[in-house]
Amino acid sequence: MARIPPPLEERHPALTAFGEAVRRQRKALGYSQEAFADACEIDRSYMGGVERGERNLAMINIMRIIETLGMRPADFFQGMDYPKKKRTKTTQ
Repeated sequence: MARIPPPLEERHPALTAFGEAVRRQRKALGYSQEAFADACEIDRSYMGGVERGERNLAMINIMRIIETLGMRPADFFQGMDYPKKKRTKTTQ
């Protein structure tokens, strides 16, 4: 059964920002999505979900992606801008 992704407005802003940053850097390096996914040792359809902000990645996959981009994690995340999700207090 196919996995149905969450609607755009329900995706966490950090996941969406991460995916957009990956797509931007991947394209800047001239990778197709398929070639980049292969280089990261990640399935192409999974990588598509990452770029659309549909996947909450494991740390090992985050590091594979950043290393394949030829970046240090600090540099990758420094260039990533996203709106912080507002947290609300719950009253008991």
